[in-house]
Amino acid sequence: MAVPASARALRTSAVLAAVMIGASVLGSSLKPDLHLADTRPPVKLEALIPERFGDWQHVPLAQGVVNPQAQTMQDKLYAELVNRVYRNSQGETIMLSVAYGKNQSDSFQVHKPEICYPAQGFQVQRTGVADLVTPQGTVPVRRVETTYGSNRFEPVTYWTTLGDHAVKNGTDKKLMEMRYALKGYIADGLLFRMSSIDRDSPRAFLLQDRFAQEMLAAMAPETRLRIAGLQ
Repeated sequence: MAVPASARALRTSAVLAAVMIGASVLGSSLKPDLHLADTRPPVKLEALIPERFGDWQHVPLAQGVVNPQAQTMQDKLYAELVNRVYRNSQGETIMLSVAYGKNQSDSFQVHKPEICYPAQGFQVQRTGVADLVTPQGTVPVRRVETTYGSNRFEPVTYWTTLGDHAVKNGTDKKLMEMRYALKGYIADGLLFRMSSIDRDSPRAFLLQDRFAQEMLAAMAPETRLRIAGLQ
């Protein structure tokens, strides 16, 4: 006998509720007290993020990189923060912001562009997801199209990591956080954000992907793992 749709929906809701309750109970019982970051070499973004690679080089800040938070909030959330502008031989420009935090629990996690851009007066027009494909592996990224007034169009690509894993979304982050907690660790993590001034968002995203691919290719394997979760 076929199961009525209403019964299937009720059963699905019950299963989801049980999973959520189980996760909540498990989460409340997990009290890790060891920071994963304390078990391995410290992250020094200024040294890890290359200033020159491929056709790109770091140039003096000629245009504003959106700051993730006010200075007091930055000091609270981030152990390391790098803001740079890069330019290639064609005059194309990428603004880069990389924020690393030793504790990526809910109260201290790095803030995403959907939050920090509006805080700086920008409007978020569209968001989406994509895969950044590299020879070393695939990184799940998010796309954000932002505007400031009528003249500044700033498409953004970013990804976030937890420990040595790039996470796809909030649910993925929670599951990964619990995996580390089961091992007794409070996971560290970072947000890697690229943006450029361009009314043509698809063109901007292609440029940002190329920039990230070239940068990751220039990194040592252990650095790629920390920066993008690429094994």
